[in-house]
Amino acid sequence: MTVRFATYRIALYVVVFLLCGTVLGLAAHFASIFLPHLHADFSIFSLIIPALTIFVFLLSLQFAQPRTEAVSLFILWALWLAMAAWATDIIGNVQCDALTTETMPTKNGEIRQREFCYEMKVIQAFSWMLFVLFSFAFGILLALVSQAERFGRPDIWQEPIQELGWFGELPGYYNHHQQQQGMVQYPMYPQQYGYPMQQPYPQQQPALYQIHQGMNGATVTQVPVTNV
Repeated sequence: MTVRFATYRIALYVVVFLLCGTVLGLAAHFASIFLPHLHADFSIFSLIIPALTIFVFLLSLQFAQPRTEAVSLFILWALWLAMAAWATDIIGNVQCDALTTETMPTKNGEIRQREFCYEMKVIQAFSWMLFVLFSFAFGILLALVSQAERFGRPDIWQEPIQELGWFGELPGYYNHHQQQQGMVQYPMYPQQYGYPMQQPYPQQQPALYQIHQGMNGATVTQVPVTNV
């Protein structure tokens, strides 16, 4: 795995974990005050999606190929789009600051609508952010796979995702010496490998051969062409 691709991929995972953890915490709060009879559909859905995302990303850290990563990113992209759209439908364009003493029922009493509004706004915003992140991640993954295929790796979809390089970098390229010096540089085009160059053999001048029959037998004489 190239250094930049590894860094950006880990950064994406960290951001997704933080956003999903926040949404999961707020969804758990809603589940504790609403379930099982109030707002059950959205409460359960908002619990499943971030938990599933964290589980899938933990698996991807250990076992991932470009084809499995692409499928998981697309599925999560669709789920977070649904999550963001549902949260937007619930909270709409409500101004949380305008809510003062209004309350709404819970399974054990009441909750202030302003508190519920703020928490729903966070879920709504983070859901849209995750949707955008997965959109960019999916597009970048397809671009890197296409680049690897152009660089001579037609089976990159089935190879470990660690073989992908960042833009302009060879798949699987890793320069340890330059990495230790903090100056990692990557060729823009795939290197071509071949057999070591060998010294050419000395060229033999063309010649003619004459056979002479003598008393002691036949003798062969080499006569250069230039002298013929």
